[in-house]
Amino acid sequence: MTLGVELELLVESGIPAGHAAFERASLHDYLGEEEQAIPLYRMALESGTLSPAKCSEARIQLASSLRNIGEPGPAAAVLQDIGPDDPLHADAQAFLALALFDAAEASAALKTALTALAPALQLYAGPVRRYAQELGNRHLPETR
Repeated sequence: MTLGVELELLVESGIPAGHAAFERASLHDYLGEEEQAIPLYRMALESGTLSPAKCSEARIQLASSLRNIGEPGPAAAVLQDIGPDDPLHADAQAFLALALFDAAEASAALKTALTALAPALQLYAGPVRRYAQELGNRHLPETR
């Protein structure tokens, strides 16, 4: 993939290629040009120059773009790498729930969303966690 004139100018100005690719991808995303954003997010992630926090942000945005172009399975796979110790874990779980729902995995989507929501609940965190766990044992009708 060629960098493109704008990206080359950013790199020439001293911005690391990974950061430049991430910023360019974010711009494409903002403009609704997900297909142009995806290879740039991948380039940014492969560069090895992003901070851990920026890597998580890039993964979430890559997954969102993949989902928006009709690839929910690959989107879910990208989000699986964002672990519970990551500050953006809850954010990733929200996008994972959306990707799972779009992949016609309604039970897994609901379980993911409820599990992510439970820690923020004031009174019913325990029951909601248990209900979320039970969703794995129950067969709910899938959507679509």
